[in-house]
Amino acid sequence: MALVLDPRPLTRDAFAAFGEVIETEGAHHYPINEGTTTRFHDLARVDVAAGDGKPLISIFRGRARPRPIRLTLMERHPLGTQAFFPLTNHPWLVVVSSRDDPLERDGLLCFAAGGHQGVNYARGVWHHPLLVLEPMQDFLIVDRGGPGDNLEERHFPPGDAVLISV
Repeated sequence: MALVLDPRPLTRDAFAAFGEVIETEGAHHYPINEGTTTRFHDLARVDVAAGDGKPLISIFRGRARPRPIRLTLMERHPLGTQAFFPLTNHPWLVVVSSRDDPLERDGLLCFAAGGHQGVNYARGVWHHPLLVLEPMQDFLIVDRGGPGDNLEERHFPPGDAVLISV
């Protein structure tokens, strides 16, 4: 039997157990550059130093998956955080697991993120790879580079369907 996830709104409180929501609303801010710019300060904690890690900034270009969206795997990064911020104002989806075993379907949560919201997955949080709703969408990514194995993946069994209702 398929499990169907219904996306819930992405809020700081709802996502706190998995990392941080990156958004300007409610963020500490102040003027800089002779008052021509507003700095939204310290929006997420970059945690990449384990095992001689270094911060990387990348752009990921996500492509929409066929609908209904079928989840096939979960991943985590045990040596560092991973932040995603959309470069266009289009909604996207965030799937995380509240369980140590990400294949325990009752621990899966899906969040609907606005195009003005990013997330910073805490170190070791099980999450699904990038899920975009537009045909193509770019994201600014801050994560860890360096030695060590910083990617673990777990695949759902072929008959264990997890779908997202969008």
